[in-house]
Amino acid sequence: MEPLFTAIELEQVKAYHAPIYTAAAVDLVLWPLVLIAATRFLTRPFHRLATRWGSRVKVPVLDRVWRGDDWAATVIFALLFFGFFAALTVPIDVWFGFVREHEFGLSRESFGAFLLGGLKQQAIMVLSVSALAFGLFGIARRTTRWWWLVGLAASLVLVVSTALDPYRARLYVDQTSLPEGPLRARLTTMLEGAAIPFGDVLVVHSGEKSVRVQAAFAGTGPTRTILLTDTLLETMTEPEIVAAVAHEAGHVSESRWPGRVLTPLAVFGLLGFVEWLFRRSSKRGWFGITARGDVRVLPILVLSFDLVTSLITPLSAALSRERESAADRFALQLTHDPASLTSLLVKLGRINKVDPDPPRWYVLSGVSHPTILQRVAAIQKNATPPPTSPVKAGTVEQQEPGVTR
Repeated sequence: MEPLFTAIELEQVKAYHAPIYTAAAVDLVLWPLVLIAATRFLTRPFHRLATRWGSRVKVPVLDRVWRGDDWAATVIFALLFFGFFAALTVPIDVWFGFVREHEFGLSRESFGAFLLGGLKQQAIMVLSVSALAFGLFGIARRTTRWWWLVGLAASLVLVVSTALDPYRARLYVDQTSLPEGPLRARLTTMLEGAAIPFGDVLVVHSGEKSVRVQAAFAGTGPTRTILLTDTLLETMTEPEIVAAVAHEAGHVSESRWPGRVLTPLAVFGLLGFVEWLFRRSSKRGWFGITARGDVRVLPILVLSFDLVTSLITPLSAALSRERESAADRFALQLTHDPASLTSLLVKLGRINKVDPDPPRWYVLSGVSHPTILQRVAAIQKNATPPPTSPVKAGTVEQQEPGVTR
């Protein structure tokens, strides 16, 4: 069997990923130390600045809603804290997100467009942080049961947010419906046979920014949409595009109940921990805190969240890799075309500069997909001949015990 990638392709991929691996290794050790240092040494001076600047902001309506005149200081402190880390990572983001992407031919975006996209993200961050600080710390001062109320609201927001996924991306890139034709008809027939409803097939016009290819499902229920980048349509054959959508359909067919149960539990658990921090910090007087709902607890919360996430990420990534393998098996059952799924993965690896065999430590630390070599080997192992009779709607996922609904 011929190798999937040439020696030149592998050399280029390794050159592209070498600094990424180095940055990941440094990040595992250094980032928690940066958070600890920022929490220890920046909380007090940031709070003094926020109090000084916030005292100059007077909005009677917000004062009454907040039940106090220090709401501006709370919002400013949150912006200072998160803004510090945003400023700290700007050079890294520019180098990895723009310089190296151009160096390896992955990006077509001008520096002006790159900056504009970054400004949009920062504007969303400012609005989100302001709303978080004002709402979270404001309601926490009113009642000790705030975390139940916020938990219910957050769970509702998560559901609505999922439904709005297809529209959120339009803030950054144009989308148009895939024209009627053989490809759209083939996708529709395949998904109808698998009993997977969807609202539309959209072309994401990302080609002017990047050469990377991608296919995805976004939204839920009536807003469920198939997203195909224009670069995918330009570089892949029709059977390969069908294989890409079939793989993503495997994720749609997964059982949603574990996520629907665990996500609200995680939200309530996090908010309950925040309430514990409020009480503990006011009792112990951390950073001068004397009352519940003091914004100075925010750095401690961010540090705690980062440390817990670092511990959970390897486990969640392992579960994600299994989900990706199950989606590949689902795609094989749906298309009975292992050759197209294999060629899709290889071409995707070449275009997106995916390392087909990354270091084991890097995979275990939090990579969400199996390696290309593992996926191709699994496809060859699980390949089955096409059925002799048409597949009935709603039975595709039941043909393979390894695929879950």
